Amino acid sequence: MEGGWPVEGGVLLCLTVSLLLPGKMGQEQGKMGMLFWAKRSNTFTINCSGFDQHGVDPAAFQTIFNQKDFRPVINYSIPTQVNISFTLSAILEVDEQLQLLTSFLWLKLIWNNPFISWDPEECGAISKLTVTTENLWLPDIFIVESMDVDQTPEGLSAYVTNDGHIVYNKPMRVTSICSLDIFYFPFDQQNCILTFSSFLYTVENMLLGMEKEVWETVDTSRDIVRTQGEWELLGINKATPKLSVGSSLFDRIMFYVAIRRRPSLYVINLLVPSSFLIAIDALSFYLPAESRNRAPFKITLLLGYNVFLLMMNKLLPAGGTPSSVRVYFALCLSLMAVSLLETIFITYLLHLATSQPPPMPRWLHPLLLYWASPRKCCPTALWKENVGPGLMPTHLPGPKEPGQLVGKELGPREAELNGASGLTSTQLADLRVQFSHMMDTFLFRLYLLFLDSSIITVIVLWNT
Repeated sequence: MEGGWPVEGGVLLCLTVSLLLPGKMGQEQGKMGMLFWAKRSNTFTINCSGFDQHGVDPAAFQTIFNQKDFRPVINYSIPTQVNISFTLSAILEVDEQLQLLTSFLWLKLIWNNPFISWDPEECGAISKLTVTTENLWLPDIFIVESMDVDQTPEGLSAYVTNDGHIVYNKPMRVTSICSLDIFYFPFDQQNCILTFSSFLYTVENMLLGMEKEVWETVDTSRDIVRTQGEWELLGINKATPKLSVGSSLFDRIMFYVAIRRRPSLYVINLLVPSSFLIAIDALSFYLPAESRNRAPFKITLLLGYNVFLLMMNKLLPAGGTPSSVRVYFALCLSLMAVSLLETIFITYLLHLATSQPPPMPRWLHPLLLYWASPRKCCPTALWKENVGPGLMPTHLPGPKEPGQLVGKELGPREAELNGASGLTSTQLADLRVQFSHMMDTFLFRLYLLFLDSSIITVIVLWNT
């Protein structure tokens, strides 16, 4: 070969020019020329003698460094195999409103540079060196779902082995798009996708593979993630579909990351206080209906519940879809409001029962008779047989004495307005009292049913 000398089946690439250049300059140039050998297999063998005694000579890798702008292959029609693995070391934030997942990854890339090779026996058993990434060709692997600029620190290094394998590890803070379903908050599980691909090299130039199995990635991530944060890692799955963009086909690896929220914080700070307030409101039905303290007590509870919701609103996720907790709070607030309205209504009815009542409207008498009568919609004669003038409750407060209302028949005008029932004022008072107690019983049972359903739902969601 022109310009080269045959040496042990190979050709010396750089001539020793110490004889041509005088002095120290010629000796240095000759030293650089003896560092690289090209064999017939088109691979470089680096002369690493003296690395174990005098350190690594940068000139030994200068030819490799000069090729960093080009994909390191001998035959350009052969694609470069890049193996990928990552470790999920932290789940930093989940933004339900913006549908973003912020995580911290340790990305590991492995590929081969066929132009790098040396004999470890000649280098004092040195089989691995570190080289700054500024001097190496790096694959343009990126995360498709990433919404942030790559903030990889500068000055990172990569391991280079004696057989040409390059191992590159880099930390990444990734803010990626994730379709979040928060309906079952705080018992929700989310599945986010991290897709690794190249934006420049097609399958003719680069192929992606796995550096280790997925279960190893999961185990390593679980061992590293030791912080008891809001989210925990459930598992990772992968898929390897191709991406077609026009006439170009790109290789990619999709990782499905399943995470679950730890609900303890929200159960203690949201659900337990709310359940206590609802239980106290339900126990208020044991207060006498004719007592003047029930309505103020319920108003105080309702105001306290609104203050509680305002204080705890920052713990609730802000998303387009309402969560089940918001629905639960809305039901609690509605139930407390209905309970207050019912208390006001029965207080009015009991006030009528203990005073000279005005004529009853036509629509109210059939309603009271239907819901409070032991024989619903029974004839008036049967009602008269079972309800006598002695049923007036003596414990009801009021300015009227029971004897003043007992047996008093209604006038023609009042009888007409009361639906022509022929009932005495005492019987109408008893009817109002029974209707009030029936409404109290109905709402109390509704409270118990709501509390039981809520507790069962929380237990089921927490255990699934």
